[in-house]
Amino acid sequence: MKEILNRLINQESISTDEAKTVLVNISNGIYNQSQIASFLTVYMMRSITIEELRGFRDALLELCINVDLSDYNTIDLCGTGGDGKDTFNISTLSSFVTAGAGVHVTKHGNYGVSSACGSSNVMEHLGIKFSNDIDFLRRCLDAARICVLHAPLFHPAMKNVAPIRRELGVKTFFNMLGPMVNPAFPKNQMVGVFNLELLRLYGYLYQETAKNYAVVHALDGYDEISLTGPTKVITNTSEVLFSPGDLNVPNIQPQDIFGGNTVEDAANLFLSIIDGKGTESQNNVVCANAGLAIATTEQISHKEGFERAQESLLSGKAKESLTKLIALSQ
Repeated sequence: MKEILNRLINQESISTDEAKTVLVNISNGIYNQSQIASFLTVYMMRSITIEELRGFRDALLELCINVDLSDYNTIDLCGTGGDGKDTFNISTLSSFVTAGAGVHVTKHGNYGVSSACGSSNVMEHLGIKFSNDIDFLRRCLDAARICVLHAPLFHPAMKNVAPIRRELGVKTFFNMLGPMVNPAFPKNQMVGVFNLELLRLYGYLYQETAKNYAVVHALDGYDEISLTGPTKVITNTSEVLFSPGDLNVPNIQPQDIFGGNTVEDAANLFLSIIDGKGTESQNNVVCANAGLAIATTEQISHKEGFERAQESLLSGKAKESLTKLIALSQ
């Protein structure tokens, strides 16, 4: 590790194989906490290369406990986090709206590290059980069309990193990796990333796969379609600048999608929106993201996906998916 750190501190990069080896060694407890913290810190101060990101991804996918849910044709809606915006749990709500629209979702998530409330925090608060038992996950998909893949249950190799990430409390390259290491290897993916550089890297890496994908970054910094302005969207077939007007909805203000300061605030807001009591801005943001997920999976237009998402949310089908998932957790 000393040689790797010296090279990185001298602004050199490491190869895909070296990056993969470092993460495997971290998982095997070969390095001490100071070395791991230093390694993470380097990537807060300089850009990650595509070779490094590929190596880190390959290591985590090789080390994870994978679950074969390929017969469901699922999608994962997942943001990198780390945008510093403290929005409500847009991708998690969008996941239930997508499930309510009839699309199976394998939702990969974790506790918040750099935000007040991550996906797993709010779902745990609502009473959703985390499990890596494949029979339970299949029952969830059959009944609610969504299952939750809580990252620590599937990535035990990262137990040496979790406490360091918590203590640092800021985004690290693990934020960049989260959406790419879903242990169900879903065929479809909608990913939000926190900057344009990462959008480009994700686009390159996903081109190497057989996935249907949509990678998004709002130009004012959000790791989702925020409707606060234009959003860059990269898919298998196109690279476009999306604007709220494309869905015939108005631009909104950042305060319209703020998520509160506590897990309880976030959970109450989550329930209000999924109950159909959200503001127009909140509903539109959720449906814009769910709509792109539906469109990506079913290969339809974003506008059609948006309309499907609206019907799912406003008819109560999204709430039904949540209710069934909570019931299975009892």
